[in-house]
Amino acid sequence: MARPNDSHEASLVSSPRRLLLVIVSAVFLTTFTGSMINVMIPVIRAEFNASPALIGWVVTGYLLAYAVAVPILGRASDRYGVRRLFAIGLTGFAAGGVVCAVAPSLAVLILGRTLQGCLGAAVPALASVAVARTFPPGRRGAALGMIASTVGIGQSAGPVVGGALGEWLGWRGLFGIPIALALILVPLALRTLPDGRAAQVRRFDAAGGVLLAASAGLFLFSITQGQTLGFAALSSWGSLLIAIVAGVTLIRRSQRVPHPFVPLALFHNRSYVAVFFTGPLAQFVNLSVLMLVPLLVVEVNDLSSSATGLVLMPQALAMALASPFAGRLSDRVGVRRPIQIGIGLMMLTVAALSVWAGIAPAAIAVFMALLGAGMACVQSPSNNAAANSLPEKDVGAGMGLFQGTGFLLGAAGPAIAGALLAARQEAASSGWNPFHAFQAAPFSDVFLLLLLPFVAALLATRRLPAAQGATQTQKAHHTDPVDQAQPTPVMAGPRQEPR
Repeated sequence: MARPNDSHEASLVSSPRRLLLVIVSAVFLTTFTGSMINVMIPVIRAEFNASPALIGWVVTGYLLAYAVAVPILGRASDRYGVRRLFAIGLTGFAAGGVVCAVAPSLAVLILGRTLQGCLGAAVPALASVAVARTFPPGRRGAALGMIASTVGIGQSAGPVVGGALGEWLGWRGLFGIPIALALILVPLALRTLPDGRAAQVRRFDAAGGVLLAASAGLFLFSITQGQTLGFAALSSWGSLLIAIVAGVTLIRRSQRVPHPFVPLALFHNRSYVAVFFTGPLAQFVNLSVLMLVPLLVVEVNDLSSSATGLVLMPQALAMALASPFAGRLSDRVGVRRPIQIGIGLMMLTVAALSVWAGIAPAAIAVFMALLGAGMACVQSPSNNAAANSLPEKDVGAGMGLFQGTGFLLGAAGPAIAGALLAARQEAASSGWNPFHAFQAAPFSDVFLLLLLPFVAALLATRRLPAAQGATQTQKAHHTDPVDQAQPTPVMAGPRQEPR
């Protein structure tokens, strides 16, 4: 028997434009808030008289919670629904903003930021799930491209708006903006998003979720501690050891229980495994470069902090402009070609930075634009590929795990790259790249090492389908794919309660 609310569900998602408007607004909110608040870190540090290691947890706590919560919320959407969890996430994001705005101490501020990350992770975790459950294959790429474009816009606008409004409102007042926007979006999400529960509800593996959270969270914690205290510190290697034990236990549990939190059958899917080694690895390199370049232009080129933002801005702008095009291209020609083009662009950029580390900032800004365009060609098509490769029953779990891994590697990348840079600076030896032309050998060496993940990513793309879901889009290439998208039946069919 079909669920009683099937007809109501279809009417809720009858307007793809309205659905996308709510989703991209929420995505903009979370990315804009993160980059907006980060520019106020020096002011927050001065108010609380915090050490560099402690003030870093205002950002690290948010990233940790984000990376851990994304796969958990994606998996939970199969049972509890996209619409409900999305609204809860926005409400929790607003509540975390209130805690931050009134925080009497740095510890309370970190708690509020962690709450924002933990519940705000529902937005990226469920945005792609909502698109995958609403748009048919061949029309998802355009919608996913719009989401990726919004990320670039939020990242580029955040520092500019945050810096301007921060002087007027103060850092506490800045939190009022995301609080208000989140509360406005909650009722819109409840009216617009699909319910998104699976047709057959399986038992929720809470123990598996805890093990995944422990493994991912402690891994990222060990990286951040290693960067701050050194990887020989007990808190660093001890956390890494516990993370490994938790990960092994999760795998063993997933082999035994009937409905595991992480279905290992996902990794028997050749296309899913291939995209699993492309998108997250590209994110690892992308965020590593975004951390290294500001250090490079400040330490080597003596650039001011305000001018550094101008060097980074082309990356976000190029990503915002290229993402919709890349998403549509993946619908028309398949996912493999755009992803390979993107990885090629990123490889050329990182290789150029290794050769010309220390060149004029204007040239580095051009390299950053190429990096953003390359990342756009990877991100939207890889999300499209992951969604298209998953059976309906595994969309929530598969997309959550895919995106969570991307956030985890993205958060770990800057810490690992920072540790490598420190090691090369302490070694004070000649650079490894024989073509390096300037006096910035440690940076050149780290950029050279960042080419290695791309080797694995390129090999993985060979296992991606050459074309998929392109026929319908090619027939209607003169029309707006968002207007033409007709929602697929959302989880129609009997709903069976778990035994």
